[in-house]
Amino acid sequence: MEFTKLQGMGNDFLVTLIDDLPEAIGGGELARQICDRHFGAGADGLVVGERCPDANADFRSRIFNADGGEAEVSGNGTRCLAAYLYHSGLWARPEIRIETAAGVKNGRLVSNVGLHYEFEFNMGKPIMASREIPVNIDPPVDRVVDYGLKAANKNYEVTCVSLGNPHCSVFLENVSDDDLAEIGTLIECHGLFPRRTNVEFVQVISANEIAVRFWERGVGRTNSSGTGSCAAAVASALLGLTGRAVTVRTAGGDLAVRWSGDDMVYLTGAAEVVYEGRWLQRPL
Repeated sequence: MEFTKLQGMGNDFLVTLIDDLPEAIGGGELARQICDRHFGAGADGLVVGERCPDANADFRSRIFNADGGEAEVSGNGTRCLAAYLYHSGLWARPEIRIETAAGVKNGRLVSNVGLHYEFEFNMGKPIMASREIPVNIDPPVDRVVDYGLKAANKNYEVTCVSLGNPHCSVFLENVSDDDLAEIGTLIECHGLFPRRTNVEFVQVISANEIAVRFWERGVGRTNSSGTGSCAAAVASALLGLTGRAVTVRTAGGDLAVRWSGDDMVYLTGAAEVVYEGRWLQRPL
């Protein structure tokens, strides 16, 4: 199987086309094998692309986390798929529409220098109602803002939104990797979240700048997250801690998030081609 490795701010993905998938193995099982950093090629996830037969999009994507679970959408993964399509010569127009399980994401190529691509993607409207995120709150609420959550015998106030996949933002005075290791997995699998959740640890630096560390559902600690950056930016604005346009400082680099007046969230960031490879392993 031919594949290409790309990274978006240190959030890395293996990208292939659906026609290249081994017939005897599904996408989830392949993701578990090929994303393993010791026995496989190593990545946070596997992105499978194909041309979309419908007129509403140019390509379709499926995204599998390293644990084999399928994600509804990934901001960085979608951007990496877009970079792969330009790099491979499968697409050349300045705009691209990629269908995900969370809807069609419209992207615009901002720049390209060598193997480095930058895109702006419309990630859609943030979902805030507890029933739709989903968050188990009875009775349901229209917005989950500063909601009390207990994990590891500590109380946290969390703000939850969905960008097609569930997110929970925790605001701290200082963010560190210790926070991820200690409580990231506990919040991800907390009973409050019936489909588990992605977790963002957010530090507000200024009215237009936040620092975020990420614990991704089905992956664990990641250097960056596109939808996580969007969720953290929306949560910061909902709490009145920032404006609606912020720079998100991640461990892998900076992303720009803009929550526009029409309620759409725009994500701008880079994606870079790392290497091309051929998967030789037979299905286990």
